[in-house]
Amino acid sequence: MIACNISRREEVEALITGATKHYGKVDILVCNAAVNPYYGPLLDIEDEAFDKIMGSNVKSNIWLCAHAIPPMAARGKGVVVIISSIAGLCGSTVLGAYGISKAADFSLCRSLAGEWGPKGVRVNCVAPGLVKTDFARALWEDEARLKQRCAATPLRRIGEPDEIAGAVAYLASDASSFMTGQTIVVDGGVTTAAA
Repeated sequence: MIACNISRREEVEALITGATKHYGKVDILVCNAAVNPYYGPLLDIEDEAFDKIMGSNVKSNIWLCAHAIPPMAARGKGVVVIISSIAGLCGSTVLGAYGISKAADFSLCRSLAGEWGPKGVRVNCVAPGLVKTDFARALWEDEARLKQRCAATPLRRIGEPDEIAGAVAYLASDASSFMTGQTIVVDGGVTTAAA
């Protein structure tokens, strides 16, 4: 295992270098790390918190891709899956900065797909809704908030990590070989439900 703080460029470089040394190459890159140190109105966010969100949720993905994609392209094949969020599709009165970072990941995906597709590298996103992870613990451990979310979700529940993993596995596999620059939304129907 290689420890990596994605907000530190040298550690990101060491991660890709170490993985390449150990496995011989990186065929699939899943960009799954994110932070959200701020919960509240967007115009009240401190610069430091905003910079941390954008650095960890967007810039680190650029760093990871900058080190992993060129060797993939040299081999003529590779896959990148960026874990975004439905927060990038919807406005929020309390998660605005996080949503901005996740919308930026959608754009990053589309741009990289256009740049690297001609060299055989596919880049796609997965946009989960609320999933029972440690990252979202504050949202799903609050019984009132969980009940409200489930009531507004067509499937009447939140997601489980393996349900997101299935979408990632699809995008990483040859079953999606004609797909790039796209986002798969895995949210139990939240973004399709009427407000």
